[in-house]
Amino acid sequence: MKVSLDRESCTGHAQCNAVAPEVYELDDHGYCAIDVLDVPPDLERMARKGAQACPERAITVIES
Repeated sequence: MKVSLDRESCTGHAQCNAVAPEVYELDDHGYCAIDVLDVPPDLERMARKGAQACPERAITVIES
């Protein structure tokens, strides 16, 4: 599975990181720092939760 970020939609609420810091890193300004990330199987559940926590729906989960 992969996750991708729509950088234009991200407004820096950092809810993805609050829920799943193992998956979603933040930049120095508090915005999600990923573009496209391959998620290891053991973190897929957390990646989904982090994507769902985004109030802007800026993160897309891509099932492989």
